[in-house]
Amino acid sequence: MVAVIGSGAIGGYFAAMLADASHDVTLCVRTPFERLVLEDGGTTRDIPVTIATDPAEVAETDFVVLATKAQDTGSAAPWFERLAGQNTSVLVAQNGVEHAQRVQPLAPGATIVPAIVYVAAERTRPGRVVHHSNSRMVLPDDPTGRGAKARFAGSALQVDLAEDFLTTAWRKLLSNICANPITALTLRRMEVFSEPAIRDLALGLMREGVAAARAAGARLADGEAEAVLSSYGGVNSQSGSSMLYDRLSGRSLEYDHLTGAVLRAAARGGVDVPLNRAIHALLAALDRSGEWRG
Repeated sequence: MVAVIGSGAIGGYFAAMLADASHDVTLCVRTPFERLVLEDGGTTRDIPVTIATDPAEVAETDFVVLATKAQDTGSAAPWFERLAGQNTSVLVAQNGVEHAQRVQPLAPGATIVPAIVYVAAERTRPGRVVHHSNSRMVLPDDPTGRGAKARFAGSALQVDLAEDFLTTAWRKLLSNICANPITALTLRRMEVFSEPAIRDLALGLMREGVAAARAAGARLADGEAEAVLSSYGGVNSQSGSSMLYDRLSGRSLEYDHLTGAVLRAAARGGVDVPLNRAIHALLAALDRSGEWRG
């Protein structure tokens, strides 16, 4: 048995990929539902998984995927108490660059495998996931990453290994500290980046991110921020971001694991990041207000 904690878009999709790789999958959920359905490429199919709603229903296993939002990591503690042991590998399929710091205290004996996920999917209702595009994950090129990659053999998920995982993780974070906050704060989709003033703000945020990343040991090249912004030209202008979707759905926001990670790295490295500090303050005030939640 392998287990997936979290039944959102990524959790549901990863559960499907593991089932396609011939594993017996237990999906650990908060909101009960009868079956997991995946819509993908014009087809709709039921995914053979066991759905568990109570940690007492599961036992220790050697492979767990954590697919909750980063801000909900603490909610997985009861599951880890039952699932994780000395021989368990925990694949952390979350945004950010602080995977081990978040998860290791909840599974102290387990091996933590950080993952960078490139999957465009959404949960339309409990138990139903729509896969729009991209099916790729990047793991560290080490024995733990290679072992996790093998778990998905035979599925449609492309798993790549990165020798310099730290740099790869920070490269994705650059986009996350830009697209997520700006769309969530403006309540607009990617078309907002057609405005010159927003593009200037985006570049400023990401250039600060590059400086913080370098202070943390990542080897980001000059022009990384410009490259990310340029890539937005190929994105559907009416697509959004996970933080925008969370705000529209009345969920808490992931800001402290994205922008907050930049602030913490900058503080350790003696780097000034005033734009990211301002964005973090605005998102924190918004999240604390809760006025937009249903």
